[in-house]
Amino acid sequence: MNTSPSPADPRQVIARRAAAEVRDGQLVNLGIGLPTLIPAFVPDGVQVWIHSENGIVGVGPQAARDQLDAELIDAGGGYVTLVPGGAIVDSATSFGIIRRGLLDITFLGALQVSRHGDLANWLVPGKVVAGIGGGAELAQKARRVIVTMPHCDKDGRAKIVERCDLPLTARRCVSRVITEHAVFDIGAEGLLLREILSDLSPAQLQAITAPFRDARP
Repeated sequence: MNTSPSPADPRQVIARRAAAEVRDGQLVNLGIGLPTLIPAFVPDGVQVWIHSENGIVGVGPQAARDQLDAELIDAGGGYVTLVPGGAIVDSATSFGIIRRGLLDITFLGALQVSRHGDLANWLVPGKVVAGIGGGAELAQKARRVIVTMPHCDKDGRAKIVERCDLPLTARRCVSRVITEHAVFDIGAEGLLLREILSDLSPAQLQAITAPFRDARP
């Protein structure tokens, strides 16, 4: 399903651009929240095998009301379906897939990403959370870690920063960041601007982003 996004919905802008990263036959993990929107924008004819860390290989669309199965949920607790050929596996097998580096991509949300690729996505001091979960494993072991997140937080503060001041999930793990405004790569050269997705100028984008080099063609 290839759905056109609403210009007023930055989450859809991000999810549509993220879907362009996947290739036919890849094994892809989706983090909680925004990344779960990505499958709706995968181009027709491209089959992506979606992995959920709680033990599903082949996650299908969200379950309709008449399809709800209390025992078939994704890692975020959402009711899902299973695609033909999909499998339910135990936790040890699921994390074995992660730890052996078999995931082509993991799409993760984030609270902050540093210009060097450090990821903070699990704890805001003073907030009650269940724990880091599988995020640390995913961030360290997937072949590509792509962060999908709003460019700024709800208070307007930049989320792509010089240095993370929140507890880290993993260091120097992020290879690409996709926001509603831009696509950045992170590598040996630091933060590189690859695409602008909104009507912001490079100067306006720089005002809300850690220092980057414009590497657009």
